Amino acid sequence: MPAGYSIMLINSIHPDTEKRMNPSQYTALQLWFDAYVTPFCNTDPEGQRNIRLKIDHTRRVCDNMHLLTAGEGLAPEDSLIAASIALLHDVGRFPQYRRWRTFRDSQSDNHARLSVDVIREHNILNSLNADERLLIEEAVRFHNLLAVPQQLKSASSDFLRLIRDADKLDIWRVFLEYFTTPEEERASATMLGLADLPGVSNLCLEQLSAGRIVRLESVTCINDFKLLLISWVYDLNFSTSYRLVDESDYLHDLALLLPDRDDIATAICSAQTHIALKVAAFSP
Repeated sequence: MPAGYSIMLINSIHPDTEKRMNPSQYTALQLWFDAYVTPFCNTDPEGQRNIRLKIDHTRRVCDNMHLLTAGEGLAPEDSLIAASIALLHDVGRFPQYRRWRTFRDSQSDNHARLSVDVIREHNILNSLNADERLLIEEAVRFHNLLAVPQQLKSASSDFLRLIRDADKLDIWRVFLEYFTTPEEERASATMLGLADLPGVSNLCLEQLSAGRIVRLESVTCINDFKLLLISWVYDLNFSTSYRLVDESDYLHDLALLLPDRDDIATAICSAQTHIALKVAAFSP
């Protein structure tokens, strides 16, 4: 399915609308989330910065999801499901950090799988119908994959694309704040343990220049990771997502943090042009 498509409502999979998710159920999830994450803050100052980073990230992803569902015209019931996915998508980050003191999945466990484990352990979706539980769990479980799986057990592909976009929109902010924050005030687990080296790797630059997603396993340093962040513009799914990126300074600000080289500037210019073309294509 091409990036930037307009979402199709999924009401047809729920013939009995009385059993759809309602606002009180979402409020209960918000209250559960607040109660769940609070004990994780009872740690050392470094740990507190990292836990608070993920709490703040979750809330901002929820804000982004609201913008996306409003911009794409989702029905209220579908918007509640999308909001629930945003609220729960990273809930596995908290036990991950408590056990391993890292947010790097390769050095601990897949945080998306951990999130589903938390959801099931606490039975927080039991009041929803089976279809909605599956929608939420699948979108949470697969939100961090390189690409959307071809076959899913539910009609969750639209919701999966929504959370992937809402997540990216805030991760850009998270890393830009990290790069511009004094070192002693940074959340130490943000940068995934990457070295701060000059230059960029040829492989990462080649992937970005070709309009492809820079693969995490190709990343060798912080500058490579900046290229990876820029490459995410090639993996957005909705017209609203492109508009929000276009209205931000994310790419411009990331470009200023990279070496001043013609080949890097050309790759970034191509990414900015891609956004501009997408915005123009979906403008009325």
